Amino acid sequence: MPRRSADLWLFLLFAFGLSWLFALPVWLTGAPLGSPMITVVGVVMMFTPTLGVLAVWLYGRRRGQPGTTWREWAARTGLSLGERRGRTFALIALAWFGTPLLVVVAIALSAALGLLAVDLDGLSLFRQGLESATPGLSLPVEPEVLAAVQIASAILVAPLINSIAALGEEWGWRGWLLPRLMPLGTWRALLVSGVIWGAWHAPLTLRGYNYPELGAWAAPMFVIFCVVFGAVLGWLRLYSGSFWPAVVGHGALNASGALVVLVGDAADPPDLAVAGITGLVGSALLAVVAAVLFKRRPVRQSVPVAV
Repeated sequence: MPRRSADLWLFLLFAFGLSWLFALPVWLTGAPLGSPMITVVGVVMMFTPTLGVLAVWLYGRRRGQPGTTWREWAARTGLSLGERRGRTFALIALAWFGTPLLVVVAIALSAALGLLAVDLDGLSLFRQGLESATPGLSLPVEPEVLAAVQIASAILVAPLINSIAALGEEWGWRGWLLPRLMPLGTWRALLVSGVIWGAWHAPLTLRGYNYPELGAWAAPMFVIFCVVFGAVLGWLRLYSGSFWPAVVGHGALNASGALVVLVGDAADPPDLAVAGITGLVGSALLAVVAAVLFKRRPVRQSVPVAV
């Protein structure tokens, strides 16, 4: 670990402290999963890592540390497009369309392994969700049409929209924190940053967020996912020298991750701890993808660090 750790602890204090502060209404009111409050708190929390980065930047400027002009800081934290813009744009496209593809592959693997019951003909679980959301009302279009629109949106439009909030996280996790930990070695840096990222979600995952059937055990379960998906996003960051591909990959995952529910069978709902991209099947798939990426396209062991 680098000798000077004040910046690291300052970043963690802001990212974790503010996330718990913003999540207090959820705990004080006992808001159920799926409520508007959970959604709002989740979005607001996503900007706390960015506030942590800004706190470190201001701390460095007050101490007169080198490399803290805005241009230098932006470059060192990945706000630029890296040394090769063409590569960065190609990786942005890969993250945009490759992430939903991985979601689909995880769903297919889950079904093939007998861990997920799908209802592609009737879309019974999707229909059930629509009926519960609009009790007593008739839908203006058929559920199949709505499903097609949702899938198209998850691939073509929603990744861009979700990237706005994902930027709030990625400037912290992959933009600043991952390069800051690289003196540990690539794999240790990926592991530590992934664990930190997963633990940061605790204000919501301890309530069962993402895995309602697990309750508080959803928190350690999501750490596993964050480590492996964080490794994929980390490769995008380190290979491009920019955090923008990771932003888009994160946004694309948030846009398409729930597709497993869309194709599920109401008679046998999916176990999200096992099936789909955020389940054990998806985590295993992402681990393989990360290993292949780092093997076939190695990254630099030394990257610019903002301290």
